[in-house]
Amino acid sequence: MFKKIILTGFLLALCSVAALAADFNGKWTAAINTPMGVRNYSYEFHVDGTKLTGKAVDENETAVDIKEGKIDGDNIFFVEEHNGEMGNIRIEYSGKIDGDQIKFTRKVGDFGTDEFVAKRSK
Repeated sequence: MFKKIILTGFLLALCSVAALAADFNGKWTAAINTPMGVRNYSYEFHVDGTKLTGKAVDENETAVDIKEGKIDGDNIFFVEEHNGEMGNIRIEYSGKIDGDQIKFTRKVGDFGTDEFVAKRSK
């Protein structure tokens, strides 16, 4: 009987933590100030537990699948991979949600980093 009470308490606590997890689902937009000028992006996020999938779409409407996406509480991480004129470029995003904004840092290959804010589309 004591084990059932402990197990029930543990499961309730676990569900409470899951309910407090941030909601990254949906469409987000951002204007990123880069060395090549401002670039407008939109992101479509789909969360399943801690797994993040979706697409990143640039101002030229080039869509790239999000890879290695994960959610940890209020934190988000994912990768974009581009194969273009400059070769293969890996762009790593990490961020933290704050209401209807995500404060991001993105590392663009060996070229540098950008900091920006994405806003939830309504």
